[in-house]
Amino acid sequence: MSIVSTKASMQPSKKTEQMTDKIKVNGVILVDKPQGMTSQQVVSKVKYLFKSPKHDSKKAGHTGTLDPMATGLLPICLGEATKFSHYQLDADKSYQATILLGSQTDTADADGQIVAEKLIPHFDAVGLEKIAQQFLGPQQQIPPMYSALKKDGKKLYEYARAGIEIDRPARDIVIKAINLKVIDAKQIQLTVTCSKGTYVRVLAEDIAKMLGTLGHLTALRRIQVGDFHIDAAISLADLEALALEDRQAHLLPVDACINIEAELVLTAEQCARVQMGQRLNVIEQLNDDLQCYISAVIEQQPSQDENSVIQQNGDDSEGNSEALLPYEIPVDIRLINEQGQFIGLGALSLNGRLQPKKLIQL
Repeated sequence: MSIVSTKASMQPSKKTEQMTDKIKVNGVILVDKPQGMTSQQVVSKVKYLFKSPKHDSKKAGHTGTLDPMATGLLPICLGEATKFSHYQLDADKSYQATILLGSQTDTADADGQIVAEKLIPHFDAVGLEKIAQQFLGPQQQIPPMYSALKKDGKKLYEYARAGIEIDRPARDIVIKAINLKVIDAKQIQLTVTCSKGTYVRVLAEDIAKMLGTLGHLTALRRIQVGDFHIDAAISLADLEALALEDRQAHLLPVDACINIEAELVLTAEQCARVQMGQRLNVIEQLNDDLQCYISAVIEQQPSQDENSVIQQNGDDSEGNSEALLPYEIPVDIRLINEQGQFIGLGALSLNGRLQPKKLIQL
């Protein structure tokens, strides 16, 4: 090997140096998704808008898909915030939709082809209120064929486009709130708050059937995700019109997606140890508020028997699912340094054992 090639291999390339020097973009931005774009296309656009010769925005993802036809709230996580996006994936969501009665499409929305038609009976506000009440609460829903759910590694909509019908098991969902309003003799406005995994398209079809006709969505707008509301979102056009520094001002903190209030302040030494993945004994820092919080979370978990429960948080590195005593059950909490900065999540038990879980690198 020549001396020249040895030196070249030992020295980092200019490209590597430039990437190392770049500032990683971290945080959450609430985007008002436009109609006609996929959720992933919006993510790509946001990554581009936060990129610069000095900024790295390559790592990004959304917290729940919206169909191309749909508009509204799309929280997008950048950088270290992507570690906590699942908290919003699991959150309740609210939508406002328009149901056109009298026809059914293969996709259950306006993007599909009409496959059946039926006369529309007379309906009024009183009748719609009675129907809405019947959809409240826990229930099961069969996902539509035109969805991104997978069967044998292939998305259902790929089967649907090929004319193949796949058996789809019903899924448990919960309708938390629902309101139906008359728009005109052919249209209904649907406003709904529902659990994750709910397909508003399917709900619209079921409402139409309850009315004695067929129906499909012609408009769908997501207005809330967990504690995030559409009023706080910015459109892509408005975001693009801003200077980079002003775009960054719209970023929410890295931990914005986390819906956990309980926190534990760690010393500088403890922060260094958890960053290395070490478990800590913090029994002396386990105050009354933390004990009450952990106990309340444990009580909400399904128990295996009267004395033990199955490990839920999966913090055991060997993946054991052995039964744990109540005081051993780990509960997720925020970890804060002495400067009041969020450093990540840990799993804390009533016995004082703290296991680092997801930590950020800023």
